[in-house]
Amino acid sequence: MSAPDTPPRKLHVRTWGCQMNVYDSERMAEALAAEGYVATEAAEEADLVLLNTCHIREKAAEKVYSDLGRLRPLKAARPGMRIAVTGCVAQAEGAEILRRAPLVDWVVGPQAYHRLPALVAAGVRAVETEFPPEDKFDRLPARGQAPRGPTAFLTVQEGCDKFCSFCVVPYTRGAEASRPAARILQEARALVARGVREITLLGQNVNAYHGAGEGGAAWSLARLIGALAQIEGLARIRYTTSHPNDMADDLIAAHGAEPKLMPYLHLPVQSGSDRILKAMNRRHTAAAYLRLVERLRAARPDIALSSDFIVGFPGETEADFQATLDLVAEVGYASAFSFCYSPRPGTPAADRPGVDPAVAADRLARLQALIARQQAAAQAAAVGREVSVLFDRPGRMPGQMAGKSEHLMAVAAADPALRPGALRRVRITRALTNSLWGETV
Repeated sequence: MSAPDTPPRKLHVRTWGCQMNVYDSERMAEALAAEGYVATEAAEEADLVLLNTCHIREKAAEKVYSDLGRLRPLKAARPGMRIAVTGCVAQAEGAEILRRAPLVDWVVGPQAYHRLPALVAAGVRAVETEFPPEDKFDRLPARGQAPRGPTAFLTVQEGCDKFCSFCVVPYTRGAEASRPAARILQEARALVARGVREITLLGQNVNAYHGAGEGGAAWSLARLIGALAQIEGLARIRYTTSHPNDMADDLIAAHGAEPKLMPYLHLPVQSGSDRILKAMNRRHTAAAYLRLVERLRAARPDIALSSDFIVGFPGETEADFQATLDLVAEVGYASAFSFCYSPRPGTPAADRPGVDPAVAADRLARLQALIARQQAAAQAAAVGREVSVLFDRPGRMPGQMAGKSEHLMAVAAADPALRPGALRRVRITRALTNSLWGETV
């Protein structure tokens, strides 16, 4: 008699932070799938738990240790369980995680996660936070062939050379590096073959992309987008996150010339005060940002803009904050992310005297109220219009399907013929707080 098949090992992944972390988690899961791991939503039945962490927000490391505390009884009940901490907190904390949390088996930084399968196979506790000489994307397995959802992230650039005084990215992700164009195109074709219709290109500073193209010459992000647009079956292209100083002329022009490039752009400004922008080492002024917005809207009049704002940065006065409100009022955002400043250890701004927390909280509430009014106006303006929607999931109510418009607005419609991956025209009939309701045309 033959021995019974060995049951597959189970992998549970928890992801915090940006879209790039979502992409990284997916690639790590694919690499571990090649070693026999299958995904599970239940941590208590996992053989390997992977925590992919983010270091951007306040007390990021403590939140990881808190989550590890919740995993401790699960591991005690399942002695064979192994735990890996990956991502930017892993990079920043390193061996300290093993010291403070003995239940952790591996600590792996974002530039070394291709080594995770070998670490798991070796079975020895280890820290991998060096920036390895090899390209991790060369070492990862090819994308799988199983069908998948209609949208996907695709990392094209990593790291940042800007060194904003509040940001840990240059220290946790390293210097700017761009993937070769041919490998990006190969991965994109593989995604489209699996059912993907929309790809979002990712990078900490994605519009600084300068990957090697044909003959070794560097391609710009605009040229890469043009090549991706030639892939049959790929209907939509997006990219995030951008720095205002890297919005090159050809990329601005692409927003008007390339139909597959969606009319939505996340363009962080952080503050409307030149004095605070200088303290942040942003290397642009509010006026330069506004001129850039004018050029983008000249190229694509219906482009929707979103941004990031930090309120209560060290030294911010009421006049500085008012300059931020003025900039927001002038631009008119479809959405935005805003936060009170929180010092990140090791960054130049971390030791500067901060703004009173109550003052910062009041400013944040005022800013968010203005942004909410702008978002509501953008939602209301869609009523009565037809938009193009890529449906990708069931809606909240029975019989609904939900997806995103070309301007990245959430749209739901009831149509029994809709399936994930359907790209349909929808007439918007109602605007809710964070979504739109419509009827397929």
